[in-house]
Amino acid sequence: MTPSLEQRLARAVRPLEDPPAAASPETERMEALEGREHAAAAVLVPIINRSGSLSVLLTRRTDHLATHAGQVSFPGGRSEADDADAIATALRETHEEVGIEPALLRPFGYLDCLETVSGFCVTPVVAWLDSGYSARPDPHEVAEVFEVPLELFLLPQNLRRVRIEYRGKPREILEFAHDGPRIWGATATMLFNLVRRLEKTP
Repeated sequence: MTPSLEQRLARAVRPLEDPPAAASPETERMEALEGREHAAAAVLVPIINRSGSLSVLLTRRTDHLATHAGQVSFPGGRSEADDADAIATALRETHEEVGIEPALLRPFGYLDCLETVSGFCVTPVVAWLDSGYSARPDPHEVAEVFEVPLELFLLPQNLRRVRIEYRGKPREILEFAHDGPRIWGATATMLFNLVRRLEKTP
């Protein structure tokens, strides 16, 4: 029997008992910050199963924020001293940013850590999100909460590699084409890591 996308996804991620310690050499990495240690952070990659059709929950940040204003991202942020681990950080930040209760989320694995140009080593926590969830975004941080079908990210024609200049140097960033807000940068890189893992999982 051919495994479903849900079954493949569950096998593709790093298991909860094997959290990533640092950015993997195989990860599409952002440009490292020379001479600076990356602070620990975590994001949640929420997956919703609607009658066998999987989608990914994303947010669009408000336009007035000092950093990453208006950008599409996963809910998440910097780890705090009383967070037990990356899962605790991701669940706390998700509740703070979009109002989704931890009881509606079931973490089941990790993607590879990503070191970002903003100085963070981000651990992506992948979790099943109850399809009956209700988002209550913090208006100071989140302008929009939306879903994108997971299969959109699996189609090669939707992935673009864009050349930009950053700090006077040429860089290549990833971007996924779709009809909604632009999905690019670190968020697209984490999604691409998920795509590559699925491609390697029968």
